[in-house]
Order: sequence, then structure tokens, then C-alpha cells
Amino acid sequence: MSLFLCFRLKKNSSFKGSRSSWTNKGFGKQGKTLSFIRNMSRIIDRSKRRNISQVFTFRKLAVATKKFNPHCLVGEGGFGRVYKGYIGSIDQIVVVKQLDRNGLQGSREFFSEVLTLSLVQHSNLVKLIGYCADGDQRLLVYEFMASGSLENHLLDLRPGKEPLDWTTRMKIASGAAKGLEYLHDVADPQIIYRDFKASNILLDEDFNPKLSDFGLAKLGPIGGKEHVSTRVMGIYGYCAPEYQMTGQLTKKSDVYSFGVVFLEVISGRRVIDMSRPTEEQNLIH
Repeated sequence: MSLFLCFRLKKNSSFKGSRSSWTNKGFGKQGKTLSFIRNMSRIIDRSKRRNISQVFTFRKLAVATKKFNPHCLVGEGGFGRVYKGYIGSIDQIVVVKQLDRNGLQGSREFFSEVLTLSLVQHSNLVKLIGYCADGDQRLLVYEFMASGSLENHLLDLRPGKEPLDWTTRMKIASGAAKGLEYLHDVADPQIIYRDFKASNILLDEDFNPKLSDFGLAKLGPIGGKEHVSTRVMGIYGYCAPEYQMTGQLTKKSDVYSFGVVFLEVISGRRVIDMSRPTEEQNLIH
């Protein structure tokens, strides 16, 4: 299955054109993103696709979110805005993430997330229902997680709201660890998450955790190599020191980030909190 078949690109699609047209539409200088997508496609061709996503039109997702009504807005991030919606054809409440073309993440991260989630399926990974690559619109459609993120219940606790009890905290930490373990030791090829943090751990109505947001995920080392060399990405405080210094990425980088989040789970404190006295601003220290 080629990438172009995978994305059902038609002859009149906006993806048609020369390498320069890809560059002009923000797909990366000198076709770097196109090359990246082709490489990922070859890996998917060699692997069994476990989670084939649906393709949605922009119009259908506009209907699902009531024309991206502000009342349906449930959050914003580096990717863009996140809306709650309902898709009648599949009778399901969903979350729709709309790429901000001027935001921190671009088409490379969009396709990385679609392709990564096409390779994996686990109870502690959020399910990608589908996507939209309609004209210059980029949207991702996920299952709805009723309890929001771990960050909402742990680090952004509203006044008067009860903090998570110890049993629930350990349940969330254990489930998140299982999701990470699956990416590292079961997924084929191995996947390094690279963005493990409280805001990316989503919770269902029973507070079962699922890892989300795979835009920064990388395929693990192959051919006997011990690491993947890449530019440093992620949030300060969560990144492993050796990865920050060398750009050499391994699954141990994710394990370090898990340790940081586990400290947050235990303490209820952010890893970096500039509102505290100087000696208490870095939780790890």
C-alpha cells in the first residue's frame, strides 16, 4: 500500500504537483517533508497496518463541530485548536484538532502523527479515528476522552476541586507506563514518543489514561544502531539531559520524561514553577 493510496489522493488533489509546489505550500524546504513521508510510507508498507483511519472532508468536520463554534472549543496547544464534536455517520462523539498554519507544528508533524498511529493499537494509546487533508486544511479526529488531561486534574486544579486520590494517581501512572512500554518493546518498528508530559496523558470517564499527541514521535534506531540522531524537541524540564546535550535519542529519553511526570504525580507540583522561590523552581533539583 503506497502512501498516496493510503491517503486516497486523487488527481485533482492539492497534493498534486512538482516538488516546488510542496515547498510553496509549507511542506518543507527542498522537499524534506515529502522525503520523510516517503520513508515512513515504506516502513508502513513493510508492516501490518493495525489501525486504518478514516478520511473526512473539511465540510463534514465543520458540521460535526457546528462550524468550529467557540462553545465547542475544549483546548488549544502548539498544534492549534481542539474542538468537541459529533459525527453522525459513525454515531460517535469525537475530538477534532485543527492545525494552525501559523503555529508551532506543521504538516510534517501532522503526517507523522497519522502515520505513527496507523502502526499502533493499544488500550493506553489514544485512538485516531480519522483525519482531513482537504486543500490547505489539516485536521485530526480522535476518540473523545471525557475527563480531559492529567494536567487538568493534577497541575491546573481549580479552586475547590478535590485533588486526585493516591489510588487514581498510581492507576494513571501505571497505565501511562504500559502505553510507553508498548511503543518501546512491542510496536514494530519501535517508536520513541519524545513528548511525554502530563498534558499529553488523556483520561476517560473512569480515569484510564491514554497517551496522545504523536507529532514529535520518532522511529527507533535500526540496523544495529543504538540511537537516533535528531534535533532536540520537547519541553524544558522533561527532556533527558544527554538528549539535550547530544541530540542522540533513545527510548531511555522517554523513560527519563516518565520519571519527571511521576515526580509531578507524586507531588502535585510542576517540574518547572517560576512562581516558587528560586531554590524550589526546579522540581528535579
